Amino acid sequence: MKRVVWSVLAAAMTALAFYVAYLSVRIQQQSVRDEAQPSEVILVLGAAEYNGRPSPVLRARLDHALDLYRRQLAPRILTTGGAGGDPVFTEGGVGRSYLISRGVPPDAIIVETEADSTLESTAMASEIMRRMGLHSVIVVSDGYHIYRVKRMLESRGLKVYGSPRKEQLYPGLFHERWNYLKQAIGYLLWKAGLAA
Repeated sequence: MKRVVWSVLAAAMTALAFYVAYLSVRIQQQSVRDEAQPSEVILVLGAAEYNGRPSPVLRARLDHALDLYRRQLAPRILTTGGAGGDPVFTEGGVGRSYLISRGVPPDAIIVETEADSTLESTAMASEIMRRMGLHSVIVVSDGYHIYRVKRMLESRGLKVYGSPRKEQLYPGLFHERWNYLKQAIGYLLWKAGLAA
């Protein structure tokens, strides 16, 4: 009996490992695909800010969203992200200030400032879009992040197009592969109903 249990467990673990590998490949494929097309809003996923200034990662995301906005692919930009421990600034608010300083009209920017995770950001952003009657969105984030974010937003009935930021600041193939693996695990945890 023990042998049967171990065999079943080994088969399940092998199947899970193959599925994670498969997901990692799908995430990698999505990470380099720019699907940007006319939509109702551009969603910028938050990243770190430093005393009111966007981190290099957040700045690259905002610059990419700004490029899409200037190309008139959407009339609005939605910035997301909470305080992350900062007593004064939020990622969403810093994103808004940065975009205004680059010439985006304040009334073209929607801000979400409460989320502390990808799960919260997508939930809050989709609720904001639902209340505004918006149904299509271009998601801007790091390439490895797009697959999971797209699925989260699609599960809420939105039409979603991924558009990874252009400047990648992560050196090395190992780091890249590690990001794909983490996102695959995060996706599976989300699908299982666990926080991710």
